Amino acid sequence: MKAYESVLKARAMGRPTFKDYINNIFDGFLELHGDRLYGDDRAVICGLAKLCGTCVTVIGTEKGGSTKEKIAHNFGSPYPEGYRKALRIMKQAEKFSRPIICFVDTAGAYCGIGAEERGQGSAIAANLMEMMTLRTPIISIVIGEGGSGGALALAVANEVWMLENAYYSVISPEGAASIIWKDSRQVEAACEALKLTSAALKEFGVIEEIISETDSTPDAIYKQIKEMLIERLALYSNMSEKELLEARYEKFRRIGRIEE
Repeated sequence: MKAYESVLKARAMGRPTFKDYINNIFDGFLELHGDRLYGDDRAVICGLAKLCGTCVTVIGTEKGGSTKEKIAHNFGSPYPEGYRKALRIMKQAEKFSRPIICFVDTAGAYCGIGAEERGQGSAIAANLMEMMTLRTPIISIVIGEGGSGGALALAVANEVWMLENAYYSVISPEGAASIIWKDSRQVEAACEALKLTSAALKEFGVIEEIISETDSTPDAIYKQIKEMLIERLALYSNMSEKELLEARYEKFRRIGRIEE
């Protein structure tokens, strides 16, 4: 499959959103609101839930299904208060030793004037820094679009997984085409150059797992993710805080390492 086809599938109407994963993987989800500084960003949903009896913190970007829902959730592009809310809930999870599970589906952080005035860049940077040292397991799953720092702000984790047809990139393909070729119509070439597919990123060591979508129904995917999460969290429960942090640090240090 060409990289551009993966991008189109990741953006396709009708693709399950974060709320679908909450409802089909977790039990008793209780949403938590607000960043305690400005407001409550509906593009980022945070809360507590049970996973096979274990209390976990669940955080993700929500695009919405219908047009009304998409507008309410700002099409999945968070404001800085969304990232600050996420970090507040992550710090709470650390305090109570709850594993953190993040779901990423965003074209990128919102880049409007209001977001910049309220510190979009510093909010994302704070998440990157703080997530690296959180003393609790973190698993992030890219379920659709994984655009730039807006995605990375929820993906500094012990493990990053991707659905087969998701993409994860430093910039949107259209943005890369406009910058490199000065022509946004070169989007297919940009997709190939960016190496943004799950297969390419697994090869480079950026992600740990690819969740197959070939011949799989949404229900089968939910079941597979649930089983994988239960298995991984059982593994991390036997690790000390020091081992957990060292494993996360080494994950990112390995990216881009060349062996001859």
